[in-house]
Amino acid sequence: MLLEVNNLTVRYDTAMLLNDLSMRVDAGELVSVVGPNGAGKTTLLRAITGLVRWEKDVMRRARAGDITIEGSVQFAGERIDKLPAHDIAKRGLIHCPERRRPFREMTVTENLKAGGYLCNERREVQRRLEMVYQLFPVLKERGNQISGTLSGGEQQMLAIGRALMFQPKLLCIDEPLMGLAPMLRRDLLERIKEIQCSGITVLLVEQDVSSAFGLASRNYVLSHGRVIAEGTSEELLKDETIRKTYLGL
Repeated sequence: MLLEVNNLTVRYDTAMLLNDLSMRVDAGELVSVVGPNGAGKTTLLRAITGLVRWEKDVMRRARAGDITIEGSVQFAGERIDKLPAHDIAKRGLIHCPERRRPFREMTVTENLKAGGYLCNERREVQRRLEMVYQLFPVLKERGNQISGTLSGGEQQMLAIGRALMFQPKLLCIDEPLMGLAPMLRRDLLERIKEIQCSGITVLLVEQDVSSAFGLASRNYVLSHGRVIAEGTSEELLKDETIRKTYLGL
């Protein structure tokens, strides 16, 4: 088991965002997390990768409220829920956030190299760059272009490419299809599948249930911060209540 989440609870003051949530991801899997808006999907990824704990520290220093975090997260056999986000990233658990978020004033190449900042070997950084370029050839073509001028689809490729520069063991991708045209969505899904086939485990959060189910080996359905169903796509689609109530299918 690569990732194990046990009884994870996150509260922002009195608002419960995750409620006693447990899940796992095995090495080599592509697992999806789906559910309606506000189900806690993004909070789950942020909690796993240490960003909620970082936010908790910021809020405490600013006296702007508090965040309560309970439960445990283990990655590659090590408990990581008390570690800062940068130490979690060093272990190979990488978060590709929603809404792309490139460094908008930097070029495409500079963005990608920023993703490899933990690596001190120039040859290794170049090897990772070539791997990203092979997966997303358009990024090589746009290498000197300012990232803020890229299309939405190109920015999403850049966000994933930058995350790959960390050489992740587990890549958490949050809502990669948001705002993309159908043709771009299909192409991006193929690239994500290629990432998994290259040996990188993927945890995918996606609003588009059909796309997620078509890609993932297993799925978790979230509602109000809880896992209300787990299984293969075939198993979940057979449940009429799950289909209509939580998946909108």
